[in-house]
Amino acid sequence: MGQPTEVLNDQTINPIELRKAFGTFVTGVTIVTTRDQPGAPRGMTANSFTSVSLDPPLVLICIGKSALSCEAFEKSSSFAVNILHEGQNQLAAVFASKSLDKFENVAFDTVHTGSPVLTDSLSWFDCSVYSKIDAGDHVILIGMVRAFGTSPAAPLGFCRGRYAHVKDALPDGWLPSQGMVMGYLIEKDGKILLRSDGKGMFGLPVSKKRKTGSFIELAGGNEIKVIPESTFLYSVFDVSDGDPGYIVYRASLASDFDPAALAPELQFFSIDQLPLQEVATHDLRAVLRRYIREHADNRFGIYMDHPDGGRIAMLESEMSSSCVNTDTAHNFKHVAAGV
Repeated sequence: MGQPTEVLNDQTINPIELRKAFGTFVTGVTIVTTRDQPGAPRGMTANSFTSVSLDPPLVLICIGKSALSCEAFEKSSSFAVNILHEGQNQLAAVFASKSLDKFENVAFDTVHTGSPVLTDSLSWFDCSVYSKIDAGDHVILIGMVRAFGTSPAAPLGFCRGRYAHVKDALPDGWLPSQGMVMGYLIEKDGKILLRSDGKGMFGLPVSKKRKTGSFIELAGGNEIKVIPESTFLYSVFDVSDGDPGYIVYRASLASDFDPAALAPELQFFSIDQLPLQEVATHDLRAVLRRYIREHADNRFGIYMDHPDGGRIAMLESEMSSSCVNTDTAHNFKHVAAGV
């Protein structure tokens, strides 16, 4: 037990020392966002965030009353929490500053409430305000989660006033991790790209390593250009104990990439003509069947394998009507799940 540096009696606790003590609690780092009355995006870096309840789904953030965007958060009926991954130190610094153009070089979109959701983050929660509480020099906002998304990246940590790297971010059982194959559902004009094995069977184009950016280097040395902001996680599963598992991403072929440049074993199929009976494994057939259903409804989700049974988290059904455009689901790097 640490020795007390402050004891509250008739003396006021030293706020500087108290802040240092609070800072020994290791947290993640978030960027909380909303829109002000004219509709402009506002945001700030915060680590005062916690989950509150699963039923109903509630989260909590604390906004300092001295923050430039505090008034915008107080008057808004919604906010979003964007949890940062380990490569976003500089982004956290930008949103911790008093800059007036924080969103100038930041990609974001809207999902359910209209609050800005960053297209690159570890996880995000789009919330409507459930309640507001005045608490000293902060305002506590409790939000009801309306949609959320996540990714298998490592989190950005914060402790004692500095950023920290979190090791072992993906414990065994959260994601299959040995020998994972990167598969791609690459779309173009209502068609899906499949790869022939030369023996009459088909599978997804695969890559040995996931790379961000416009080009995907497929197995066999083929390189294909996609739209970066349309690429996001779609399915994670094990095939069997002896075979590698799959991490499947959805992507859209770039408009300036000529399909004629594709290798002969790569072929586009219309969604209603996918050769499901010639797909090599039951698991990949299940992925494609789910894609067919979700494409018909324009409502996509993510499948996450788990020892006690896989789960699919879906986009909320109201999304297509509440978004700025009907392809918002396609534009997210991470999958959304409505609650």
